[in-house]
Amino acid sequence: MLDPIIKVENLTKNYGDFEAVKGLSFEVYPGEIFGLLGPHGAGKSTTLEIIETLREKTSGQVTVNGIDIEKDPAAVKKIIGVQLQTAGFYPGLNLIELLDLFAGLYNEEIDPMAILDSVNLRDKAKAKFKELSGGQKQRFSIATSLVNQPKVIFLDEPTTGLDPQARRSLWELIRSIQQRGTTIVLTTNYMDEAEYLCDRIAIMEKGK
Repeated sequence: MLDPIIKVENLTKNYGDFEAVKGLSFEVYPGEIFGLLGPHGAGKSTTLEIIETLREKTSGQVTVNGIDIEKDPAAVKKIIGVQLQTAGFYPGLNLIELLDLFAGLYNEEIDPMAILDSVNLRDKAKAKFKELSGGQKQRFSIATSLVNQPKVIFLDEPTTGLDPQARRSLWELIRSIQQRGTTIVLTTNYMDEAEYLCDRIAIMEKGK
């Protein structure tokens, strides 16, 4: 049996008296697509942001690739890719310039066209982010999460607001990323999305 690449044990997150995450435990194994499935407000995004080291936990333990997120968050950030629900990109830069900017932040040498090829956006290389359709914006947002060649990618409700054709296109992209050996953790409130994409799921409701 493979060792888990992500281990979450008794995770809690409180905001004052409100318990957003209530003693959550699960494991994610290398190379799988693992889904957190549940309604809005279930605590899915909060859980993801804690694992990504973007939000502090109240208690519990989380490790990514054997690294404790509290003890060495910088090491965790180097091996993960994050696609957020709301992405803010510089509107005046084209896609190649934006990828080069992200590469600079990670101190990585990249081939922007190869990354755009991987998300079927080569023909939009010189377009600005604001000129893309909804599905293209989501694909580019995923492209930026691939810049540092991460072991794990986190996708937070990646197909929200997309039309059926764009959703299906994004599903195939996510599958193709998994086939390269990348572990994917995603949140969704769509049953069909979880069924199509995920190897395993954890169902969340009211922080549990």
